[in-house]
Amino acid sequence: MKIILLVEDNPNDQLLAIKAFERNNKEDRVIVAKDGEEALDLLFKNKISPDMLLLDLKLPRISGFEILKQIRDSRIYKTLPVIILSTSGEEQDLLKAYNLGCNSYIRKPVDFSEFITAVKDIRDYWLDLNEVPHLHA
Repeated sequence: MKIILLVEDNPNDQLLAIKAFERNNKEDRVIVAKDGEEALDLLFKNKISPDMLLLDLKLPRISGFEILKQIRDSRIYKTLPVIILSTSGEEQDLLKAYNLGCNSYIRKPVDFSEFITAVKDIRDYWLDLNEVPHLHA
């Protein structure tokens, strides 16, 4: 079983992502954080050990950029695969996300079938093909 931390404030996008993961691998466990503060609490206070982080940039309370910065500054989560899943196609957001250490930046597809395909591709690559050191929370 793989654990995916989804940091997304939009309930519709949360539901779409959960359904997409369920269609692709029913054994995966998706944990949802609805804002940046909740995401950081799950990681640094509750010390969960996700296999992958799907991160929106535009979040209430603490931005996705700040979450990414804190993750990359952390010894524990430094190698955690962080995939930005955002509606933003702004070059400055893309550049900032990569400068802060994201592993991948994907624009959210609007169409559900495209979203399912994107999630399958993300999951297959980052959770099955890619290898990262184990995290020790």
